[in-house]
Amino acid sequence: MKIIITGSLGNISKPLATALVQKGHDITVITSDVEKQTTIENLGAKAAIGSVEDLTFLTETFTGADAVYCMIPRANYFDPNLDLDAFTRKIGNNYAQAIEKSGAKRVVFLSSIGAHLEKNSGIIQRYNEIEAMLNKLGNVGITFMRPTSFFYNLLGYVGMIKSAGIIAANYGADKMIPWVSPNDIAEAIADEITTPFDGKKVRYVASEELTGHETAQILGNAIGKPDLKWVLVSDQETLDGLTSIGIQPKIAQGLVEMYAGLYNGLLGEDYERNKPAVMGKVKLAEYAKEFAAVYNQN
Repeated sequence: MKIIITGSLGNISKPLATALVQKGHDITVITSDVEKQTTIENLGAKAAIGSVEDLTFLTETFTGADAVYCMIPRANYFDPNLDLDAFTRKIGNNYAQAIEKSGAKRVVFLSSIGAHLEKNSGIIQRYNEIEAMLNKLGNVGITFMRPTSFFYNLLGYVGMIKSAGIIAANYGADKMIPWVSPNDIAEAIADEITTPFDGKKVRYVASEELTGHETAQILGNAIGKPDLKWVLVSDQETLDGLTSIGIQPKIAQGLVEMYAGLYNGLLGEDYERNKPAVMGKVKLAEYAKEFAAVYNQN
């Protein structure tokens, strides 16, 4: 199959491209960084140099493909001039138009847990919009991949652990957090994108369900702090903490709302009804080794 992958050499796209190349597929990876071309080619894939914000480029690259994997690139939450909603909406709209104009017949879109919500989901609310937009497309089979909380988001607490000796947030603690490894997401995408399908469907991906306390214990053991605690704090305290490290206030508010939805169960209500029958292979104890390596570098 000729498959187009967005996301350059990111945490999901790189293992996805590697796995699909190894299975004999013709892979093209979209990247805006020309310096990554050689690395992409060394994986056995082709590089398409351009931006997903460029509709003409996107349409041309999708044309002739058997399947495409679409994701919204990570944005810089510390950029005071970033309009995250507009950024996300534009790329989602570009994908919809490029899929329609190119005639692509099989698509996997990286969405998110909580994308079933039209409100009260914070920064991921736009995914609800994008799913609705893509759902309107005809003659294309689309899987909306909805991963849970990424393991690597825990890296955001490295500074707090070093300075305060705790993980403090308005979610977690005694409540369950469904965690996921990018490698497990990549494996699920590889399965979906190479499977013929007509229509639209949702697939959740998770690796392990742990409470905040269990999460802190695993990370603490990995970094030599076995007494590491996860402390539940208020929405306002979380907001103050995020803005104090330089995150744009509007985005910080969106993060707080998302976290609150995770804690009160709103964000995960559809996940609970449709959770994967089999959890992913990578568990937090394994990822904690990567976490410890980063922790010990700083």
